[in-house]
Amino acid sequence: MSKSVVEDAVVARLQRLLRRPSAAVQTGIGDDCAAVRGGRRGFLTLLKTDCVVEGRHFLPRESARAVGWKAACRAVSDLAACGGVPRFALVTCVLRRGQTGRWIDDLYRGLEKAAREYGFDLVGGELAGTDGPAVISVTLTGEVRAKDMVRRAGGRAGDLLFVTGTLGGSLASGWHLRFRPRVEEARWLVAHFRPRAMLDLSDGLAADLPRLAAASGTGFVVDPSSVPRRRGVPVRQALGDGEDFELLFAVAPRAAARLEAAWKKKFPRVRLTRIGRLAGRGVAEGLGAVRGYDHFAA
Repeated sequence: MSKSVVEDAVVARLQRLLRRPSAAVQTGIGDDCAAVRGGRRGFLTLLKTDCVVEGRHFLPRESARAVGWKAACRAVSDLAACGGVPRFALVTCVLRRGQTGRWIDDLYRGLEKAAREYGFDLVGGELAGTDGPAVISVTLTGEVRAKDMVRRAGGRAGDLLFVTGTLGGSLASGWHLRFRPRVEEARWLVAHFRPRAMLDLSDGLAADLPRLAAASGTGFVVDPSSVPRRRGVPVRQALGDGEDFELLFAVAPRAAARLEAAWKKKFPRVRLTRIGRLAGRGVAEGLGAVRGYDHFAA
């Protein structure tokens, strides 16, 4: 896809280097979560790790509680995109000098708030020191019924594309520190409309939509004017800012009208917007020159 970024190339390189996984692995590198057999009968165990880096994902002056909330909820959002729920978390804190007192207390208050809200337990982790910047890494396990697992792959040409909420301006508005993972919404979607493909928008629509399309073996067509934006946010930022943590998903065309009507009744305060469709392989229309966020870009 023309919108590929350096991060995707690094992931592809690692996939080539690593040995083929065992039969227990249902979904491995390259999706929102790994999914493996070995838990409850009829369920898959979900595995996810995510991190926040000081200076990139949060600033030193920002609330440690908010940083803890964000660190946990980033991983929760990925589990939600697979249709699952979180269960247990390990937290690794690599901290600067001066962050081991009240700062880490508040960090864990934020982590614990997310644990209470989304029903998982904090069960351990690791502490280490650094000259900076600080890094907080959360490893989360969860589960999903095997029949309900949703991947990035599975979309078909002609499927309609939807996003939840509004996009763009996440850093300026502070949304990136207070967002709420769409766990309830995702589970409702899976139960009633079965998305063919889904992911959470962390690197921006311009980066994440091409990933979903590539995994599904399709292209895409987006109407930029339809993309839901926060007030005062231009289209370019809505496409490329990232840190939105909304759901992007594809459904069969025949289900679209019924989905939109049912969504308004179930989630009247959460916006749902049709932004385009999946198309034939190689088609990539509507994103222009916007590329989304890339961790390894110069």
